Order: sequence, then structure tokens, then C-alpha cells
Amino acid sequence: MDRELLDSLGTMHRDPYPHYERARRADGLVRVPELDAWLVARDADVREVLGRPEDFSSVNALKPDVMPSPAALAVLAGGVPELPHVVVTDGDLHKRLREPIVRGLSPAKVAGIAPFVAERAAALVDEFAGKGAVELMSAYARRLPGEVVGRIVGLDPADVPAIVDGGYRFLELVFLPLPEDEQVAAAESVVRMQHILEGYVQARRADPRDDLCTDIVVDVAGEGTAELTTEQRYEAVSHLQNLLLAGHLTTSALIGTTVLHLLRHPAQWELLCAEPDRIPAAVEEAARYDTALQGFRRITTRPVTLAGTELPAGVDVFVAFGAANRDAERHPSPDAFDITREPGRHLSFGVGAHSCPGARLAREQLHSTLKELTSRLPGLRLAEDSPVVMVPMVLRSPEQLHLTW
Repeated sequence: MDRELLDSLGTMHRDPYPHYERARRADGLVRVPELDAWLVARDADVREVLGRPEDFSSVNALKPDVMPSPAALAVLAGGVPELPHVVVTDGDLHKRLREPIVRGLSPAKVAGIAPFVAERAAALVDEFAGKGAVELMSAYARRLPGEVVGRIVGLDPADVPAIVDGGYRFLELVFLPLPEDEQVAAAESVVRMQHILEGYVQARRADPRDDLCTDIVVDVAGEGTAELTTEQRYEAVSHLQNLLLAGHLTTSALIGTTVLHLLRHPAQWELLCAEPDRIPAAVEEAARYDTALQGFRRITTRPVTLAGTELPAGVDVFVAFGAANRDAERHPSPDAFDITREPGRHLSFGVGAHSCPGARLAREQLHSTLKELTSRLPGLRLAEDSPVVMVPMVLRSPEQLHLTW
């Protein structure tokens, strides 16, 4: 993909909603050159694709927008090769890879970690509550989810910052057109993250514990403490890397956009402060209104017809959750941010075989976040001298979020 197309794609990602609206009004599907894919923008069509995994495979779900430079690829070669994981698999393999994650993020497990979520949310707010101003993304939104998913996986808190940094650098490496020296630095952060995770995989094989890392190792290699093969070790690291990236990147983004839109609508923020029982509805509305993960790719496995458009085998479609969540056929007045609306069946966490197993955990973190901010900082507002700029990629998030009170 050339630089002009990348710039165009970045512009689209900063504000995709006008593009989505045009696609929903069109007859059939619209092909978007910037995405090099057919855009699936209507709620019913998105649900149809997600309900037909045999026709729309997930193997290309994380297809990068940018191919790293040879120098960056050389650095990545010193890390752990990516093997199939839960996001990019189908059928029985997908079910097997997904099972330990579903167990590890079950309602009982989330309920068990809820006190830790509340404790860490309060502690992070403590760090800036007396200062009168904060950049929320770095001080809070990019910290809480990493700490929470790290706790579930079984990471030492001292290793969490490097894991979080590696996740963000991985995202930048494959979705942003970085200069070569920055690509190399990003690749080094990714490899550092992988080596940390490889250490955990080997440690849990030798000394199993009651954590999700152990569960994944057992899923890959079975019970016991016999030494892992190289392939088993790589599979477990790939699985863990995907779980950790999904576990903190999307929730961090959702925290940022939720606070952003509440403060852009001061009457709704004031209502939430006065009536905290509305927090669950506010979480659902924020997730619907500005979806953290805007969508995933799928690839057709055979000739299919979707929304009246005939698609041959082997073509990409971009399944736009963010577009479906603004579909008036499903959500009345979809472009209005309204925490008083009756929560509908939005697609922010997907649906079907690939629905997000961490949705309950994400909601728990959003609930604790809003409970802390509304009760302790009701005068919160956006800093007037710091315009909000969105990250130019498919993960929808403010680059920074400067707040005052």
C-alpha cells in the first residue's frame, strides 16, 4: 500500500462515520480502495457475515495495513514467530484455542477479580485527583486494563509496563507508516514483550499455578511438567500475546472514548454524576456510539452473494462493527449520544463464534472507571487548550485526553 493510500486510510480512520453512512445508503456493498476490501456497514449484513464463518473465514482478520521494513523484519525474526491464534482461526481449531480464554474470563472469574479492578481504579485516580488536571490516556486508560489482564494471566506487576508498551508498538508497526528507525524501535519492543512471555510459558510448565497462563500452556501441551517443544512454546506465546493485546488495547480505547463523549455532552455527564445507577446504560451507549474496535476483516472461501453483491472466492470484506452500531434500522437516532436510551443489541463486542470473551471484564473496568470519576471528580471537563485527536487506525481511541476540574 503506497503512502498516498495510507494517508487516505488514516484520514478515514480518524473519522470513519461519514464513510459508513454513505456505505449504508448504497445499494449492495461498497468497495473501499483505502481498505482494499468491500465494506460491510449495515447491521443485518454484519450479523450475516459473522454468522457464516464457513463462507467468511477469519484467517485474514488481522491483515496489516503496513508491511514492516526489512530492517524491522530482521529484528522481529529474533522474536517468536506468530502461529495461529484465536482471532485468525476457524472451526475446531478456533474452538480449542478459545476454550481456555472463555474459562479464564467466565462470569465467576470476572466476579472474583472485580474487587481488584475497583481497588486499582481508585488507586490510579488517587494519583491525579488532587492535581486539577490530567492526561487520562497515559495516567489511567492505558494502565488499568494492562494491570487487570496481567493479574488474570499471572504476570508480575513489574512486567506489565513492558507488555503494554509492546502491544502498542506492535499496533503501530503494522498499522502506521513509521520511519524505518521507529519501525526498528517498535520491533525491538515487540520482541522484548515476546521474550518476557516466553519466560512465563516455560516457568508455568515447570511450576503450574492457578492462572490463565498455566491454562493456556496446559491447553497447548497437556498436563505435566515435561519440557515443551519449540512449536508448543511458540504456540503458547502467540496465544498469550494475542490475549494480552486484545485484553488491554481495546479496553484502554473504550475508556478513552467513553469519557470523551460523556464530557462532550455535559448534560449527560451531569446526569450520570447525579444518577450513578445509569452507569451500566452509559457503558453500553458509549460502546455503541464510538466502537473501540471498528471491525475485523474476513475473506470469502467461495463465491457468495451478500446484500445483493456477488463476491468471488478469496476477496476481503471489512466487517464494520462501528458502522453497524450507527444503523438506524437497529438503533433509532443512531448519531445521537444518549445514555438514557434503552440499551440495544449493539455489535461492539462482536457476535457468534468470534464474539469477545472479555466483554464482561471490559464492562467491569468501565463501570469502576465511571464510578470513580463521577463520584470524585464531578466537575471534570475537557481541557479547552488541548483539542482531541483520534488515533489514525482501526482501534478507535484518543491519542491524548487532557482533562481539568
